[in-house]
Amino acid sequence: MEQHRSHNPNPNHQNRPSAYKREREDNGRNHCENKHSRPNRPQNQSGPSRGQNPHSSLSLSTRKELYERDFPVYKQPVEVGCFSLDSERRFFNDGRQMRYYVEPDRSPNLDLRDGYKDRFIKRDDSVKEKLDHMLRWILANRSKLSARGATASSCDLDIDFVTWRGHLTKLLTAPYETREGWQLAVTRFRGTLYISEVETEAARRDQENRTERHEEMMYWGYKFEQYTCADTVHGRPDPGGVLNTNEAFCTVVQTRLADHRLLFSGEVDCRDKDPNAPAAPACYIELKTSAEICTPKQRSNFHRFKLLKWWAQSFLPGVPRVVAGFRDEEGVVVAVETFPISKISHLIKNEQNCWKPTVCMNFCSDFLSFVKHIATEDNPSVVYLLSWEPRRDVTFSVHRDSPYCFLPHWFVEEMTSSQPSHQS
Repeated sequence: MEQHRSHNPNPNHQNRPSAYKREREDNGRNHCENKHSRPNRPQNQSGPSRGQNPHSSLSLSTRKELYERDFPVYKQPVEVGCFSLDSERRFFNDGRQMRYYVEPDRSPNLDLRDGYKDRFIKRDDSVKEKLDHMLRWILANRSKLSARGATASSCDLDIDFVTWRGHLTKLLTAPYETREGWQLAVTRFRGTLYISEVETEAARRDQENRTERHEEMMYWGYKFEQYTCADTVHGRPDPGGVLNTNEAFCTVVQTRLADHRLLFSGEVDCRDKDPNAPAAPACYIELKTSAEICTPKQRSNFHRFKLLKWWAQSFLPGVPRVVAGFRDEEGVVVAVETFPISKISHLIKNEQNCWKPTVCMNFCSDFLSFVKHIATEDNPSVVYLLSWEPRRDVTFSVHRDSPYCFLPHWFVEEMTSSQPSHQS
């Protein structure tokens, strides 16, 4: 987890959810630039004079009012592959770690604390994997991604951006984020921009200073998955087994946001076990836990903060629903509810000054345009470090042969060779 009852929301539209804009021809309105539709171009902080390097003073605003314009084109995400990580974080170019959703009882009473002390193998958070697993998938599936008819093209992959879904989620939520900043490292290599996260000092301190209660509550989310997921389509969940957070199943999806061609991967909790369920990613289900809602203030906060993260995380790869376990203070799930992603915007419409999907997607699109504008040197040893703190502009710095470099030698060498790899 990166961390009820409607089993098949709107089955007639699962293969083409209405939330995704279809490819369409430009109409006259798209060519009319006015103060509402004009893209938020990179802003000069200090208006450099002629002869100065303008990149040293470029920044990008996250003020949400700048992004309140028409929803950008976002193509229906298509799954182009998947991969699995086993109990020791070893990569497999297949779906062996896929799990199947099993609906819990109407009165669930699931103890999320169970097994925390004696049946829990926790992934080592200090190991920074960067984009490595995704890069292994690319090498094993390079022929799927090459531009049609391209031979010695400077753009080996027919892709503008390669990243993790979680990094894009942070971009979508930035205009509304008030607490946590981020740093994203960008490298342009053979025409494709790779985006990897860099841990901020604040995040490192928070991780080092986590309380035991916080650590246990993080476990609760994984435990809910163990209660509701089976290893086989006809199997049953095994909440008495060992919980190992090294294991993961990841989807790899391709899509387009405005004129940005994206390839990204994200962990998937489980899939619908119905044999008639639509093809991936529309059969996937995201599992979450949240404190039970007892007051209007709690409900408002749930709409404003939690649903924003849930929507962004699932909308990006085309996962159509979130199943949430609502827990009491003792970590016992007392209710389970399904949230179709296409309905979340209706749930929040009565909240004052609430988040807007169009702002999230337009900021993400403008951020990617900003990256294209600044990250011009095609060199795996050059990193453009984009930094952001809440209520500030996005700024960047350029680093050469630095510790920020994240494309490994094995990937650079394999991608530079003339023949695509056929490894598995």
